[in-house]
Amino acid sequence: MLRRAGTTFRSGQMSLPAGHLEGGEDAVAGLLRELREEVRVEAVPADCRLALLVHSAPEDEGDLEYLHLFFVVERWSGKPVIGEPDKCSELVWVTLSALPADVVDYVADALHAIERGEPLLLHGW
Repeated sequence: MLRRAGTTFRSGQMSLPAGHLEGGEDAVAGLLRELREEVRVEAVPADCRLALLVHSAPEDEGDLEYLHLFFVVERWSGKPVIGEPDKCSELVWVTLSALPADVVDYVADALHAIERGEPLLLHGW
């Protein structure tokens, strides 16, 4: 997990490598790009499996609802390191049974939903 830092969204909290899709980019290409940028690892599409769709309600007035895609990446190459030190202050391995208390709430909920084999999680509705 990465500790978010220097951002306006959930700064100081722990999360997974994540981001928004760029124009003309499919979901798997975006996942692979974010892995390269944020933790400097490489993966191939065949090793990436969509595990969960999270539909999040707006968090505050003026916010939007979001669809979050959570993937399981079975294999990758390279050693994970902080790739964007201006957006991340810490990189740690965690276990699902002992998630840090400051994990972004919908990320923690998503990880538990994946463990239960659920394909869809509605968050904040």
